[in-house]
Amino acid sequence: MSTIQTLRGGDAVSALYSRINRRLLPLLIACYMFAYLDRVNVGFAKIQMQSDLGFSDAAYGVGAGIFFIGYVLFEIPSNLMLPKIGARLTFSRILVLWGITSACMLFVRNVPAFYAMRFLLGVFEAGFAPGMIYYLSCWYGPKRMARAIALVFVAGPLGGVVGGPLSAWLISSLAGVGGLAGWQWMFLVEGLPCIALGALVWRVLANRPGDARWLTQDERRLVEAEVGGHGGASHRIESFREIAKNPRIYLLAIAYFCIIFPIYAISFWLPTLIKEQGVNDTMHLGWYAAIPYIAAAIAMYAAARRSDRVGERRYHSALPALAAAALLVMTPHASGNLVVTLTLLTLVTACMWMAYTVFWAIPSETISGPAAAGGIALINTIGLSGGFWGPAVIGWVKSATGSTNGGLVVMAGMAALSCVLILTNKRTVAAANARTA
Repeated sequence: MSTIQTLRGGDAVSALYSRINRRLLPLLIACYMFAYLDRVNVGFAKIQMQSDLGFSDAAYGVGAGIFFIGYVLFEIPSNLMLPKIGARLTFSRILVLWGITSACMLFVRNVPAFYAMRFLLGVFEAGFAPGMIYYLSCWYGPKRMARAIALVFVAGPLGGVVGGPLSAWLISSLAGVGGLAGWQWMFLVEGLPCIALGALVWRVLANRPGDARWLTQDERRLVEAEVGGHGGASHRIESFREIAKNPRIYLLAIAYFCIIFPIYAISFWLPTLIKEQGVNDTMHLGWYAAIPYIAAAIAMYAAARRSDRVGERRYHSALPALAAAALLVMTPHASGNLVVTLTLLTLVTACMWMAYTVFWAIPSETISGPAAAGGIALINTIGLSGGFWGPAVIGWVKSATGSTNGGLVVMAGMAALSCVLILTNKRTVAAANARTA
């Protein structure tokens, strides 16, 4: 029996993937945690920054969301280049440039500068999340993909868990030190580690299994065989031209838009939503804001693990989104009650992150080859624009009405629509397969 036949035993494959997990996932988790933290820490800076610089709620909402405009404009070019230049160079470049930009947020003095820095942050981070999805698809087959995505993307909620108390502490404790406001210290301290991570990625990350010196030749072939096992997918798209013409991709992109809309609306406005319930102490605010992300981290991994075990994606993504919609409709009625409001926001956050995590296992079962990076980027480019509209709508509604309640109802509608679109996706696939048969 050959070595590779021996390796195909379940215990041996599990042992191999345990080693792959240890080599890849901790570094990717750390990178994504800082990516998420540097996107949303402006939500904590808002409370002090808005007072210092005189921003309106509408200006803040647009500035928070304008990150995604820069991101989506440069995402597809970044991801189309990824298979050519490799993940190591791509991720290193992204980490270093966004770390510098995030730290430079301390120089913001007016609304135009705020918009410009947030836009540049999006430009330099463009392609990072879909690039990681593509990178994981080079290492993990369909049966392992949802859990791998969940383990990396759990860093998003972890960024909220760590970022809430850390940001609150930096803003409170370092205010006035060296002549800088607390929010300026927050941007500096939370931006600089990304530069170090960029150097580390350049040094240790393997572009693909074939480049991993810590794998034997037989182990590399086994990983490639695992990735090539498509789990019975009936129609896998392998050229970017075919991707760009396929209606399923656009349906997924719109569904993703509807998922991202409430996720980032909550992320950027969570400290404000909690403060509206009578919490004025910054440190208390930071700890309360960590609670929804703790729940999200647990829920998203549990959902991904079950989705992998039963081999089902659509309902595992759609039903949590529907539950979030119902909870968002209830949230305005709890206004003034901290415990009930925080409980509802915690459940909404957990449900939306469950929908988000399992959603990304769907494209990887449809798109393969070098075109996968471009296809994932196309879905993410269209969908991630929801990260602009979500926070912006909340800001506009609050400026117009003095309350965030109307924005919460809009978020509920988007979450419900994502459920419908994801469940509709099966019929689109069947139609696409009939045309290509």
